[in-house]
Amino acid sequence: MISIYSLSALIVAYLLGSIPSAVWLGQAFYGIDVREYGSGNAGATNTFRVLGKKAGIAVMFIDIFKGFTATQLAAFIGLSVTGPQNSTQFVNYQLALGVIAVMGHLFPIFAGFRGGKGVATLFGMVLAVNYQAALICVLVFVVVLLVTKYVSLSSICAGFSFPIGVVFVLQSSIKSEVLYGICVCVLILVTHQKNIERLLKGKESKVYLFKKKQS
Repeated sequence: MISIYSLSALIVAYLLGSIPSAVWLGQAFYGIDVREYGSGNAGATNTFRVLGKKAGIAVMFIDIFKGFTATQLAAFIGLSVTGPQNSTQFVNYQLALGVIAVMGHLFPIFAGFRGGKGVATLFGMVLAVNYQAALICVLVFVVVLLVTKYVSLSSICAGFSFPIGVVFVLQSSIKSEVLYGICVCVLILVTHQKNIERLLKGKESKVYLFKKKQS
């Protein structure tokens, strides 16, 4: 039976995920809606391209914070519902809250249900549930980005590294983490369909962390 605390936490998680940081930041400080420019995505990468590094970094950290905070709401539901921290039951509640937050990011009630792709919010969720797996994802993301300059490909590879890291590196015994990892892979593939098409056609935009040297 779902308690009032569980239901309230799920609602708060969705509302946290629904905070359209890219949209609000763009409108408040730049007078534009980032969804009308670039890829049309309300996420950190498009904000980076449209508004610059400072805005992109700010949006990225806000979106990570959304996923992390929503997932940590499990600690306030009560032991009678979630069980002790780090137990399978507790992790299951964390995952449920995190997924709801990601859905909020994808379909934000505060921005006409037109959100981003959820990568940063997903990372915040992973960071809250299993920081070791999060570090693996970061490492994979950075390496792929430095080599290829493609944020989309880096995000896809990082997403796939989560279930692989959980199963083969960390050898987690919590089945829900593995199941969640598989769902992450599917979600990332779905939300990055257009990026994958552009990658295959060689038309995907690159991001340079450092200024290119003048020849």
